Amino acid sequence: MASTNSWTHEIESSVAAPRLFRAGVMDWHTLAPKLAPHIVASAHPVEGEGGIGSVRQFNFTSAMPFSIMKERLEFLDAGKCECKSTLIEGGGIGSAIETATSHIKVEPAANGRSVVKVDSTYKLLPGVEVNDEITKAKESVTAIFKAAEAYLIANPDAYN
Repeated sequence: MASTNSWTHEIESSVAAPRLFRAGVMDWHTLAPKLAPHIVASAHPVEGEGGIGSVRQFNFTSAMPFSIMKERLEFLDAGKCECKSTLIEGGGIGSAIETATSHIKVEPAANGRSVVKVDSTYKLLPGVEVNDEITKAKESVTAIFKAAEAYLIANPDAYN
C-alpha cells in the first residue's frame, strides 16, 4: 500500500518577500519561459484569473522527465505571500504519483530579504520508490526562485 510522504526546503533570498512571491509564484507562468527556456518551453493559464481554483499549465523541454504539468491553486493569501497548489496532470501523476501538493510561503527576513519555505506532500503509486527525485525537486525549486531573484535584482522596478 502506498504511503504519504513529504519534504521541506528553504531558500534564502536578497529580494523582499512580496516581490519574490509575485514573480516566483504568482507570475511564474509568464517569467519561466523567458528566464528558463532550456526547461520551460511555454506556460499559460488554463482556467481562472489567478485566484483559488485557477489552473495553469507548464510545457517542458526534453530537459525534464515529463512534458507537461498542470497545477490548481487551492489556497492563496497574497498579503501573507502564501499559497497551496495541487498537481492535477503530468509531472508523474498517474505513472509514479497518486497525489501531490505544494505549500509555498515567502516570509520577510532582516534587511529587506526573504526566506522561501516549501512543503511538498505526495502519495506514490503502489510499487513506486523514490530515489533521487526529492533532491532533484529541491534543486528545481531553488533554481526557480534564484532565477526570479536574479530577474528582480536586474529589474528593480519589476513587481513592486
